Amino acid sequence: MAVLPHLAFALPLALLSALAVRAMIAWPILDHPDRRKAHTRPTPKGGGVGPVLAFVVGMLGIYQLAPFAPAAEPRFLGVVLAAVAIAAVALLDDVRDFRFTVKLAAQALAALVAIASGLVLHRLALPWVGEVPLGPFGVALTLFWIVGCTNAVNFMDGMDGLVGGVVMIAAAALGVIAALEGGWFIHACALFLFAGFAGFLPFNLHPARIFMGDVGSQFAGFLLAVLAVAAAGFEADQVSFLIVPLLLFGLLWDAAFTLARRAAMRERVSTPHRTHLYQMAQRSGLPVRAIAGLHWGFALFHAGLALLFLHLPPGQKPLVVLPALAVQLAWTLYVARRVRRAGLSWRA
Repeated sequence: MAVLPHLAFALPLALLSALAVRAMIAWPILDHPDRRKAHTRPTPKGGGVGPVLAFVVGMLGIYQLAPFAPAAEPRFLGVVLAAVAIAAVALLDDVRDFRFTVKLAAQALAALVAIASGLVLHRLALPWVGEVPLGPFGVALTLFWIVGCTNAVNFMDGMDGLVGGVVMIAAAALGVIAALEGGWFIHACALFLFAGFAGFLPFNLHPARIFMGDVGSQFAGFLLAVLAVAAAGFEADQVSFLIVPLLLFGLLWDAAFTLARRAAMRERVSTPHRTHLYQMAQRSGLPVRAIAGLHWGFALFHAGLALLFLHLPPGQKPLVVLPALAVQLAWTLYVARRVRRAGLSWRA
């Protein structure tokens, strides 16, 4: 089952996504600017409907037209339905703007559906420690990871082209890795996600004609989080769980650093703000295209590390995150220096 022929199957889905995005531009859900947002004019949102639609049609094709294909594993049907449910709730949120607690409850419920489908981390491999059984803690860790990753991707979607490009690169890399490892359900999901965002991204490049909205960012974050747990099954010690966090490392680092910094400064972490690293970089004078392109570069670098990961001895595999961490630390210090020189405040 080769990877390249499947790209031809992705083209119609990318076109379908683009048509859906065009429809969302023609009949828009408007995102109005305020002091917490970077855009200065009302802009359509909800463009994530395109990637969601492409994914749904792709999965229907597998389950209806090729039910005995390796990718059509019935035990993962709940995961697909949970991802679609997240997208539906998030689309309503784009229209009505739910409270954060409502969003969190919907994410946790969808995560529990995935867990009930059997996607649970049972063990982790740590450097110099070895394999650590998680026992009952595995369910809690899986729930924390899925909800945390969903929100991290959602929080980072505040700049034209940034998250859309990173998700597209991460999905492409995950699709290749899954095919190499024989994980056909993961390969299919990643392929459909890649196709959907390939159709969306041209409309989201700066200056964006449309934003993906929560329907796109929460859907992508949830799906990639669940696929990370599924990818843990590539190896007996589940160290391959690290593949997706590695691919998304730039987004996860910025979200985690910002959350920790705001908590340390005793800010209310659930309130909107403009103090993510990428936002502070823009406010210090870096162009939007440069920041988005830099994050795409991070994603490509992480994809190379993920491919290297496949060939490392088991004991060295967790260490592959160290180069990614070094790059993010350098980026953080660079942004901090620019913020200091520009006289900006880190407070929301």
